[in-house]
Amino acid sequence: MNRGKVETIVAIKMAMEAGMDLVEISPNVSPPVCKIMDYGKFKYSAQKKAAEARKKQKIVEIKEIKLRPMIDDHDYDVKMKAMQRFFEEGDKVKITLRYRGREMAHQDIGTKLLDKVKADVAEIAKVEQDARFEGRQVVMVLAPR
Repeated sequence: MNRGKVETIVAIKMAMEAGMDLVEISPNVSPPVCKIMDYGKFKYSAQKKAAEARKKQKIVEIKEIKLRPMIDDHDYDVKMKAMQRFFEEGDKVKITLRYRGREMAHQDIGTKLLDKVKADVAEIAKVEQDARFEGRQVVMVLAPR
């Protein structure tokens, strides 16, 4: 029940007579809004709300897909299906393109492959971190749209 503006001392006395506590709900407004209620129950319900919010949160994982420059068409399709599944689950995908031996001399093949990957997932994912060299491998991170 709304009592309107009440002196703090009077409000505390009213709460004591009811056998409850005076709980401040909105301290930043003028005058502050308070309620007469059981503080223990109030704290418990706030804790429950926080736990429920934590339960609904989704932790975004980074899944890794490893490719080679000379990957076959079918193998590429299988990797793309896996990547699509990761995006549907809301995860980010880290693509690692590893060069072995003399493949380093033909880096253009790997670049074309990464461009093809970007084009194939353009409508479901965006590039979060563009392709960059790390030694003998190129790393690119994609995130779902």
